[in-house]
Amino acid sequence: MSSGESGQTDGVGRVLAGRYRVVAQLGRGGMGVVWRAVDEVLGREVAVKELRTYTDADGPELAGLRLRMQREARAAARVRHPGVVAVHDVAEVDGRPLIVMELVDGPSLDDVLRERGTLDPREAAGIGAKVMDALAAAHRAGVLHRDVKPGNILLDRSGRVLLTDFGIATMEDPGDGSATHLTRSGELVGSLDYLAPERAQGAEPGPASDIWALGATLFATVEGASPFRRTSTFSTLNAIVTEPLPESHRAGRLGPVLQRLLDKRPESRPEADEARRLLQAVADSGGKDTPTTTLRGPAVPRGTARPTAEEAEPNGPAVSPGFGPTAQVTPGQPGAGSAGAAAAATPGFGPAEPVAPSLSLIHIS
Repeated sequence: MSSGESGQTDGVGRVLAGRYRVVAQLGRGGMGVVWRAVDEVLGREVAVKELRTYTDADGPELAGLRLRMQREARAAARVRHPGVVAVHDVAEVDGRPLIVMELVDGPSLDDVLRERGTLDPREAAGIGAKVMDALAAAHRAGVLHRDVKPGNILLDRSGRVLLTDFGIATMEDPGDGSATHLTRSGELVGSLDYLAPERAQGAEPGPASDIWALGATLFATVEGASPFRRTSTFSTLNAIVTEPLPESHRAGRLGPVLQRLLDKRPESRPEADEARRLLQAVADSGGKDTPTTTLRGPAVPRGTARPTAEEAEPNGPAVSPGFGPTAQVTPGQPGAGSAGAAAAATPGFGPAEPVAPSLSLIHIS
């Protein structure tokens, strides 16, 4: 987990599971909190994700949240790759599960974009190539991430790029007797802005869905907003399924690669290994693409970039970077609302409150 966000002091000094002394809070979401801590046995800093308890949560809900955290740890631990945040330990405190992970010294991509605006296409491609390599390793291990987005990409100051938060990942043969899919039939779980068309239509996700999500992330990285973001859940889902990819104004050599990653047809998207090669070729290309900001350049005023999902919908929750909304969409249920208003949970800490568009163009099986 990232150490790019300054922590608060609530809970500082606690010792979790007999060895992890809390030194700061890194982030808080609807159902959990992530602490910066020191492992007093090994003498190293770690990130500890702790499930919070609520008096109004019933037994089945808490059991489901525990299962999600356990599966997050198993999914991340299954993928052995330097581009995936390592899981060191799983423990419990007062019946609440903890995941102990490596502490990443740097911000999330979301943090960087919020502060500095868009990135140079070649630098964005370099970041994308590293994430795609991690996705290739995950797919070979039978793990689908299902929530690739800027908040789940961490940029270590050493130059490493890491994928984190496998809280809604699926695994082939989970090995624990639990169902691979933790959502009810007809529900879509993930960040709406980065949801692939097949998932918006109710199909089972596959590796190509992760490819799309990273493509949408890179589009946002160079253009300032996700490609199909609209003013409501309905219009966003409709755009994802039916509208062509918007013309890119800043992507330069990255543009043709984004077109392939964001092909509406999952079978036409490149697999992760091929996509990594395409992205790396852009990253290695000479010359200057566009006059966009790089991580090393001066800060770009917030007003120069198009608004993020949270900014576009002011009624959305105030959440920490890296803990952005994981929208859960339940087609056919009355009471449609905006994606921002529906996002009330931290990824990996359970589902957000359902949003229910009545979609005539999107058929859910």
